[in-house]
Amino acid sequence: MKIKIGKAEDNDFIVNDPHVSRHHACLMREDHGCWLLEDLGSTNGTFVNGSQIVKKRVTPTDKIILGTGYVLNLSEALKYNNDYSEEFAALKKVYDDYVQAKVKIQSANQFKTRLFQSLPFALPGIIGVVIGFLGKGSPEFLGISLFITICAPTVGIYMGAKQASKTPQQLQDIANQFKIDYVCPKCGTFLGEIPWESLRNRKQCPVSSCKAKWVSE
Repeated sequence: MKIKIGKAEDNDFIVNDPHVSRHHACLMREDHGCWLLEDLGSTNGTFVNGSQIVKKRVTPTDKIILGTGYVLNLSEALKYNNDYSEEFAALKKVYDDYVQAKVKIQSANQFKTRLFQSLPFALPGIIGVVIGFLGKGSPEFLGISLFITICAPTVGIYMGAKQASKTPQQLQDIANQFKIDYVCPKCGTFLGEIPWESLRNRKQCPVSSCKAKWVSE
């Protein structure tokens, strides 16, 4: 992870000092958590505790000078950490889970809708066979069979339509949660339904004022 320091607007920590170079220095976090300060070939140099350095491990107690007199507050500079690669990586599961849930809901509802709509048309025939064995032509059983034959398709169409109507609400529920979870880890901007891999290729948040980096350099 790096925090770039200098006068240029593309730095993480911008210094408005005439003696500081456009891309003056950078802070790099090492694996064990310490910070390494590196001069990026600046015109007026970088100094730690009075000595000019090219690269040196630093702590908040060190006195850091950029150029001829700008005092760099390390604790303040570290607040401008824009590396959100770990948090962004976690969004892959959020996106994958959303896509899978959406497909599952759509598939399940299509199956149930077809089932409710088709089963009632087959049901009278099945019942007719059963009644034929049990009722042996009894008027009561024939009446029941006729009633089911007339009503079953209507009930099936109603149940199928009712099941189909559940789909938009279920999809809306997961979409609402997705809008809460699938956001830039820094600025909270919803990232739309853009695939995670496509966002990763952009490497940073599309909001210009955010500057959150999604891929470690």
